[in-house]
Amino acid sequence: MNFPRVIWIVLDSVGIGEMPDAAAYGDAGSDTLGNIARRRTLHLPNLAKLGLGNIKPLPNVDPVERPSAAFGRCALASPGKDTTTGHWEMVGIHLTKPFPLYPRGFPPEIMDEFERRIGRGTLGNYAASGTEIIQALGEEHMRTGKPIVYTSADSVFQVAAHEEVIPLWELYKICETAREILRGPFEVGRVIARPFIGKPGAFTRTPNRHDYAVPPPQGMLLDQLEAKHVRVFSVGKIFDVFLGHGIQDHEKTKDNADGMAKTLGALDELDRGLIFANLVDFDQLYGHRNDVEGYARALEQFDAWLPSLYSKLSGNDLLILTADHGCDPTTPSTDHSREYVPLIAYRPRKQEGVNLGLRQTLSDIGQTVAENFGTKISEGTSFLREIM
Repeated sequence: MNFPRVIWIVLDSVGIGEMPDAAAYGDAGSDTLGNIARRRTLHLPNLAKLGLGNIKPLPNVDPVERPSAAFGRCALASPGKDTTTGHWEMVGIHLTKPFPLYPRGFPPEIMDEFERRIGRGTLGNYAASGTEIIQALGEEHMRTGKPIVYTSADSVFQVAAHEEVIPLWELYKICETAREILRGPFEVGRVIARPFIGKPGAFTRTPNRHDYAVPPPQGMLLDQLEAKHVRVFSVGKIFDVFLGHGIQDHEKTKDNADGMAKTLGALDELDRGLIFANLVDFDQLYGHRNDVEGYARALEQFDAWLPSLYSKLSGNDLLILTADHGCDPTTPSTDHSREYVPLIAYRPRKQEGVNLGLRQTLSDIGQTVAENFGTKISEGTSFLREIM
């Protein structure tokens, strides 16, 4: 008997130790969960019961004799360490080369065309923290009306604008223009609208962020599920990452708390199919800002929420917890890190531990979901039979 309903939650950036090629990405020594646990005692009793500490030794998150879930970890087979790469690999899309990066800013042939088409000059055009660059350039932006363009160690073209200077509809149109320009060799993984409000010295970003991803190739998991008439309900940025492909219902979220609440709401709406959620605060608020305490609290808040999730599950559900990459807040870097990701598969009807070992690709998760719903994808090895 397969699982009529699968709840798949991506804990954005919650990595579990450096991959063998981490040094090539500047990430030697990165271990998001392990390093946080070494810096600050973590209270994660529910994740521990599932088998989190059985995946690898974690300070104060001990392995348990009888885990209630299947557990393991996944390697990232594709080159890169960003949101698009990780999420795409989950659904069966392997990249042969990483999306391009622009640590020194975007070249004149991109910026000249961009400014010409939007009818405005720009500020910035360098790699920066989003919260820091709006403080540095926000006042000039308000005076000149020029949007702030910046990137990061990820393959992103980000546009920040004050909502009272450039209204949301225009900022979104500006980002759509950037997405049209950034094709071919310049095709970054995402263009991101980053609206903010406030006064000089006290600017804050709003929840009206919008991502413009590269269209995913045909045939990935969500396409295959749609062909099998399997309903997919996404929560958080999943809809943006996949441009809505194969997704029938979706809820955007403001933060982790909102994402967890909307995941519970989705369980009331969907009794069969896939609920696919992303909780972004670990990455966006804490990993990229090297906020160890904030990251630790967010992990504990998720752990404390799990019993509320369990109360909504039926005996025939499958809950999958994983991540898309790392973002170790204890290292000098504020970038994503090249790490393994945890894999936990909880079946309420069969609460016994199964060691799924080291999976060679995140696509193993997608292949498992595909097999569960009677289809398959081009990459990955299913572990469905191991958890039935």
